[in-house]
Amino acid sequence: MESVAIINVSSLGDERLSDYRDLTDHPLRTRFEDEHALMIVESKIALEVALDEGIECVSMLIDERRLDACAYLRERVGETVPVYVMEHGAMSALVGFKVIRGVLAACRRPRSLSLAEVLEGASHVCVVEDLVDVSNIGALFRSAAALGADALILSPGCTNPLSRRAIRVSMGNVFKIGWTQIEKDLWPGACIEALRAHGFACYALALEDGAVSLADQDLKRPPKRALFFGNEMDGLTREVLDLCDRHVIIPMSCGVDSLNVAASSAVAFWELFARS
Repeated sequence: MESVAIINVSSLGDERLSDYRDLTDHPLRTRFEDEHALMIVESKIALEVALDEGIECVSMLIDERRLDACAYLRERVGETVPVYVMEHGAMSALVGFKVIRGVLAACRRPRSLSLAEVLEGASHVCVVEDLVDVSNIGALFRSAAALGADALILSPGCTNPLSRRAIRVSMGNVFKIGWTQIEKDLWPGACIEALRAHGFACYALALEDGAVSLADQDLKRPPKRALFFGNEMDGLTREVLDLCDRHVIIPMSCGVDSLNVAASSAVAFWELFARS
């Protein structure tokens, strides 16, 4: 069955398109609060994953050149969801960047989870401190979902993984894995206490004296493991490093001292999550 009638729009000032305007400045739309807040999902793949995970679509905006290619998505969102169609140049002018993937959707943001909820039943957890690059967050979620992480814990200083670019880079995998962003008064002490109370060994990926190789088989002995990663510039803070059980490094060649957090996390997930 065909979805609601397609609405062709040409005016950049059309108020029906307010959720899609200037997305470079407002990547996460928040016309409403809490569970009613909106997020923008970009690309067919990310939107398909979102729908598979039960995310509610409020509206769609499609490049007229991609209308036929998005027919199955129009059917999936339901008859009551408006589908706006614009000429390519006008759509790019509206959103504030050159549209490549041809489809955007305004969707309801999923309910936030508590720390207790994401730890329930988990055995492989990724913990991230103050990661601010949206592409890195998106890539990390994609690797985590692919390589055996059960949950992600984000410090208060991390960027929002429900921003448009983070969702796109994750290819929608941000919706496949449970995550929570810790409140300031719980970071990092109470967070690490909660992990230990649930039986987790806490490993910090950091260039520290005495750090053991990621290949050390002793790291796999605890059945539950939490891997900590720092931000792009400074890594993990001293407080987190001191609270973790062990420090771990990825052995390097050619004088390279470290990898980008998106790459290092994927290597660590493969070794300590996927292969365990």
